[in-house]
Amino acid sequence: MDERIAYEILEAVREIPAGKVASYGQIAALIGKEKNARLVGKVLSHAEMYGKYPCHRVVNHVGRIAPFFDEQKELLLKEGVFFRDETHVDMKKSRWKRQ
Repeated sequence: MDERIAYEILEAVREIPAGKVASYGQIAALIGKEKNARLVGKVLSHAEMYGKYPCHRVVNHVGRIAPFFDEQKELLLKEGVFFRDETHVDMKKSRWKRQ
């Protein structure tokens, strides 16, 4: 994995404020790699190797939380993120819009 790209992804994730979420595709677009949402997911699955980042704030494009990230929903709820059902964030209310 290209560490430079990994750090670009992680720095973009660091910008997401508490109480908001971004999609994998949104993060990919922010670093100029619009077609690489899966790469973002792969990097985030290994983020602990690079330090502490708020990876729990990244969901898929329809708001679905990661199926094997058990703490994700609890962390998001503590930050005030809105859910529309058990496994989906309400993207209309909680999507991060970068200024």
